[in-house]
Formats: sequence, structure tokens, C-alpha cells
Amino acid sequence: MGSQYLIRKLKTREELSHLAKELRAEGKRIVLANGCFDLLHVGHIRYLQGAKELGDILIVGLNSDQSARILKGQSRPLFPQDERAEMLAALACVDYVTIFPELTVENLILALKPDIQAKGTDYTEESVPEAAIVRSYGGRVAIVGDPKSHSSSDIILKLGFKRQEEVR
Repeated sequence: MGSQYLIRKLKTREELSHLAKELRAEGKRIVLANGCFDLLHVGHIRYLQGAKELGDILIVGLNSDQSARILKGQSRPLFPQDERAEMLAALACVDYVTIFPELTVENLILALKPDIQAKGTDYTEESVPEAAIVRSYGGRVAIVGDPKSHSSSDIILKLGFKRQEEVR
């Protein structure tokens, strides 16, 4: 059952670039959200639902295993990218998922040119690193989700694991 979501919703950057153009021509508003989604939790769900409310099509850019490891530490991600992609694809609010290898989402934004780049509440519209790129083609940045009171790192700590920095 799970693999049907993945087959239908998991797309390459190139596939999504073409699809985004077609959807935009149909008058659809495209929203891009991104992250590692290492240990899916309620904060992620609220972020993605908030992103979906901004438009018609929600594309989620998922950090690859390698980029998640660089960003989060050697003990991460907890789940491989294919499993994280499958979990995201199973969510009703997510229309498409793509895995990106870079440390930032800038190249994916340039390829898709989403109408809206949705970021979580740990950002402000002014602090979003890729805001200038989004605005350069007429898109906008939006902050969505609940206050940043949930994090995979905190959940991992509650389970008794130490932060990567504390292990050294």
C-alpha cells in the first residue's frame, strides 16, 4: 500500500519542473516546503498543513540522507530518505515529494519557481535564506505552522540519545 503513494507522488526535480509549468498554466498555485523530516512529528504535520492551505499544490523538498547527515550530524537521519519520502507521500496534504542532495533548497526553488516558499516558524520572512531568490521571479515567502516547540532533536534527547556535539 505504501509504495503506491511513493510511486504516484515521488518525482524527480526535472519531472516536477515540467509538471509545475503545466499546473501553473492551469491556474494552480504551487507551494514548496522543505526539510529533513527525520522523525515525523506534530510540528511537521502542522507546518505541512499550513503550507498546503496557501495554495493548490504542495511540493515537499526532502533533504537527501547525505545532506541531512551534514546538517544534523553523523547519527542522522534516523530513517533513510526513501522511508522519509514514503511517510511524507502518505500525508493527504502532500501532493508531491522530491529528494534533493544540496544543503540548501535554492536550486530546487530555481527549478520549480513555486508561487510560495513556505517555511516554519523558526524563521521570519526576513530571515529565510532563499527569500531573495523567491522574490526575484515574483514568488513570495510565507511562515506557517505552530510555534517551534517541537523538534526531532528534542524528541531524540527525550529518548535518551545525546546530541552529536555531546558525544565528542
